[in-house]
Amino acid sequence: MPFITKSVIITGATSGIGQATALRLAKLGANLTLVGRNTDKLKAVAANCAEVGKTPLTLEVELTNESQAGSVITETVQKYGKLDVLVNSAGIIETGSIENTSLSQLDRMLDINLRSVYNLTMQAVPHLIQTKGNIVNVSSVAGSRSFPNVLAYCVSKAAVDQLTRCTALELAPNGVRVNSVNPGLLVLLSLILYVSLK
Repeated sequence: MPFITKSVIITGATSGIGQATALRLAKLGANLTLVGRNTDKLKAVAANCAEVGKTPLTLEVELTNESQAGSVITETVQKYGKLDVLVNSAGIIETGSIENTSLSQLDRMLDINLRSVYNLTMQAVPHLIQTKGNIVNVSSVAGSRSFPNVLAYCVSKAAVDQLTRCTALELAPNGVRVNSVNPGLLVLLSLILYVSLK
């Protein structure tokens, strides 16, 4: 199993891409730290991971809280002795245009989708340099293309893409790879529909 010696943090592990990533890496033997805001969902995903791999470390954390976010790195390294991979999958989507997206809504989107990614990445970097590790940022097709009525989301994901490019350039000399995945139109339209109907 290719990940049997690897220590991996996955944020947003309670649903969607984060959850699917957790289950896949569990099957590959990874030592997982699953991060989310919902205790029951975290326990459920952890149980599913344990059925196919090792029992993961679970951390109920609000990533916009800087001290809580720092504990993710600290507790992972304490448990596994190192950090090999950081998967920044946590994020939210909300609808709104330039006519009705408030500054508080923009701030909330940027706090979760960008600022928390920046903070966790910054704290993980010293450990990833030691292992010549990897960072994977879950962005969106909305980071590179424009869509109506999801303005703040598009802005936040465009920023994640630029963060990815800049950190990839900066960390390459240290052997750390940084990439983003940009899920496509069908996923985005499903999310928009889901949010609109809530």
